[in-house]
Amino acid sequence: MAMAMRLPAIARAATEMASAPVGLRRLFCSNATNFSFLSPPANSETPARPQADPSTNLFVSGLSKRTTSEGLRTAFAQFGEVADAKVVTDRVSGYSKGFGFVRYATLEDSAKGIAGMDGKFLDGWVIFAEYARPREPYRPQNNMPPPPYGNRY
Repeated sequence: MAMAMRLPAIARAATEMASAPVGLRRLFCSNATNFSFLSPPANSETPARPQADPSTNLFVSGLSKRTTSEGLRTAFAQFGEVADAKVVTDRVSGYSKGFGFVRYATLEDSAKGIAGMDGKFLDGWVIFAEYARPREPYRPQNNMPPPPYGNRY
């Protein structure tokens, strides 16, 4: 009995959907072929980010909030001699901001570190390792000089 009452409602919904504009049908139907919100086709060229010059300093992104500098050091130490490892943390909460830096003793060790840890799991998160880019020099905005030491404003 309940199925018999539902059948007209289902048939009515199907006819309403068939008479709906194509845009709505495409939006609400799972069998539509041309989704406008899908990613672009694979053949379109996207500009690649410029790669940094090889150095002993690595930029590591995708870190968990619970990752510590010591945990980062031990994870990367299996690929070479780590001179320094630093997880950038929030000043207030003390948790990781999700990225950090690892400095190796040699270029060969840093290359092995990238090959060994890029795309791997650390503390349950997939991390990405790449050569760190040098920091851009400070450019004042609106042609203002840098603030003096002990700025009192």
